[in-house]
Amino acid sequence: MKNVLHLFAQSTRELHRISTLSVAGILLAVSVAISTFTVVISSTLQIRFDFLPLAAGGMLFGPVVGGVMGVASDILDYFVRPNGPFFPGFTCSALLTGVLYGCFLYKKPVTWKRVVLVSAISTVLVNLLLNSVWLSVMYHNAFLVLLTGRIIQNLILFPINTALLLLVLRAIQEIRVRTTGTAA
Repeated sequence: MKNVLHLFAQSTRELHRISTLSVAGILLAVSVAISTFTVVISSTLQIRFDFLPLAAGGMLFGPVVGGVMGVASDILDYFVRPNGPFFPGFTCSALLTGVLYGCFLYKKPVTWKRVVLVSAISTVLVNLLLNSVWLSVMYHNAFLVLLTGRIIQNLILFPINTALLLLVLRAIQEIRVRTTGTAA
């Protein structure tokens, strides 16, 4: 528990650095830009890749900055490209996603095991469970019916998203090593 609190304290200190705010802002802009390329299958099924800049922010600056970026990304994405009514549950999901990436990746080396683990937790907890609950509440659909279609979608997307995540995070880690001389 002490390590988790220390992780959050370090990430909170990151918010006071101008370089953090600058890079987080750029990643946020990239996330919103990527979200415009969302493939909408139905009102409850979408293929998105805007999690990649959010994961990068969590890896670089920790769970607090990752969570803030998740909230900002969700709200900005709604204003740039509204897709249905605004629902705060999805903002909570985005917050949790940023926090998860920060907890698993901040100041840690990017390994395939760590990336698969955080991707699996994010997929199950956020994409399948929480987002299915939010969609069920929003559209008054049966949770299990929504979950069935979303399980199929996420089973197909999991290896693709995880591979993309690993590639992007390793590239960012390599850039960090070249520019700062530190891996974590």
